[in-house]
Amino acid sequence: MKVYLKKGLIFAGILATMTGMVGCGSSGKADSTEVNVGYFNNVTHAQALYMKAEGTLEEAFGENVTVNWTAFNAGPSEVEALFAGEIDIGYIGPVPAITANVKSDGDVTILSGATKAGAELIKASGSDIQTVKDLDGKTVAIPQIGNTQHLCLLKLLSDNGLAPVDEGGTVNVTAVENADVLNMMDQGNIDAALVPEPWGTTLVNSGAEIVLDYDEVYKDGDYPVAVVVVRNEFMEEHPDLVNEFLAKHEEVTAYMQENVDECAVVVNDEINAATGKSLDEATLKSAFGKIVISSEVNKEAIRDFADISLEQGFIEEDMKDIFADVK
Repeated sequence: MKVYLKKGLIFAGILATMTGMVGCGSSGKADSTEVNVGYFNNVTHAQALYMKAEGTLEEAFGENVTVNWTAFNAGPSEVEALFAGEIDIGYIGPVPAITANVKSDGDVTILSGATKAGAELIKASGSDIQTVKDLDGKTVAIPQIGNTQHLCLLKLLSDNGLAPVDEGGTVNVTAVENADVLNMMDQGNIDAALVPEPWGTTLVNSGAEIVLDYDEVYKDGDYPVAVVVVRNEFMEEHPDLVNEFLAKHEEVTAYMQENVDECAVVVNDEINAATGKSLDEATLKSAFGKIVISSEVNKEAIRDFADISLEQGFIEEDMKDIFADVK
């Protein structure tokens, strides 16, 4: 009788252990976890492209963690992927990051900065535009309505006593794909454009001229053009992975700051592998010379972007604790 009791207790212990392991594997994903990272194939998402090319995260996380990389062409599609839980951590523009934070009721937050500045106000060759005030009566292109360059342009116009036509002003602001800006300038359809790198350099190399350089558009260049966001739900479930990611992101950021030329080649090769297109050496060097690689985020700039987004109706309410509380 005592033997049967002893065997029963042993079996119960084994069963309890197995049950605990199954529970841990299904809810906490302790045995196997996926980390889904979003990014753009653009030089402003330099750290993402470098880490993807070098396998940095895969090495850091180890064999029990699978890293899935997903490239996006625009902020709104990456925001939707965040909402759907298809992306856990994402490199994205600061304005889409604010939109995601508001629409997710605070679940999407900024984990780190990635790059700053990296945009110029460019005028068509032969244009009489010398200052922002000269945009009066002109047509100015931006890449997308409601994106970072659009908000920077709205701030520039407001600071110089100007406003877009749709607000009763005299400046016609229009969204144009970056790749189409040069052709539209040549045809006389647009007079100027506020574009991110490498498009600014590409336009200048084709005869366009700089009105405001990368460090003159806004806050002397101390404003984010790309940040890293995280879903708080994922961060709460996997704080260790988020901390490890952040450590690697900051480590790579520091390395890229000290080894810009070397890392630029890696980033360019990664873009070429994904898109079949790469930048020539001169354009690549110029583009990286106008981008500030940094994990710091200017909170005042984020506040400004949120205020303009509210004024323009891009968001319906203010952001909610937008900076991640990393544990």
